[in-house]
Amino acid sequence: MKLISHPVTLIVKVGGKMFALVPLTAFPVRLSLQVDPSYGALLRETYPAIEPGYHLNKQHWITLTLDGSVEAGLVQALIDESYRLVVRGLSRAARAQLAAETGGPG
Repeated sequence: MKLISHPVTLIVKVGGKMFALVPLTAFPVRLSLQVDPSYGALLRETYPAIEPGYHLNKQHWITLTLDGSVEAGLVQALIDESYRLVVRGLSRAARAQLAAETGGPG
């Protein structure tokens, strides 16, 4: 996993691909994550604090406003799922390299 500090946005990558973005100037904190499109639609319908991805593909990304209305366990699960989705989209060689670096499954 790689953290890149952009002047106004923290970009979190795995295998060179973004899986999370956090604007450093937003309050309350906003977090953009990749999601399965159908799950993203359900989340947006269920939680007012979850919107289509801000300046991102609206089907594949969501933006959460971390105002306390979305339980911490769900936020963590969404971060984990975003990571898994991006890793799943990496090439076999990139997944193998990541597994070698982290000691995890490829």
